[in-house]
Amino acid sequence: MPNRFTHPRSHRLTGRLDFAAVYDSKVRDSRGPLLIYAKPNGKDHLRLGFSTSRKVGIAVQRNRIRRMLREAFRLSHDDFPSGYDVLIVVKPHEPLKLDEYKELLAKAINKLDAVWRKRSRDGATPPLPPASGESS
Repeated sequence: MPNRFTHPRSHRLTGRLDFAAVYDSKVRDSRGPLLIYAKPNGKDHLRLGFSTSRKVGIAVQRNRIRRMLREAFRLSHDDFPSGYDVLIVVKPHEPLKLDEYKELLAKAINKLDAVWRKRSRDGATPPLPPASGESS
């Protein structure tokens, strides 16, 4: 990866159809003030999207929380399994520290990966692309 400090458009969920597909997978985990959905995307990277309602706070607070979550994701994404669309629904809360967001994301994404892997072993879903660091 040439520039680790960017979050290119290809690594974002964009549009109503992308968000609906992740919601419709109904695989989610609630961690503190975050509700995190994940769905395999067949790509070799994670894609990230946010849903933050006005109930979370004024625009300044919503944007700060999204920036913190994006940074936590950016700093940790090499440790996450690849090949998922991740949608983070933010519930009303006071902004947490960066390390707290990193911990919440790591636990949730790893748990959701385990759920999808179990489903693929049971034959309920199409096979997943291999996670980063795994050999086939």
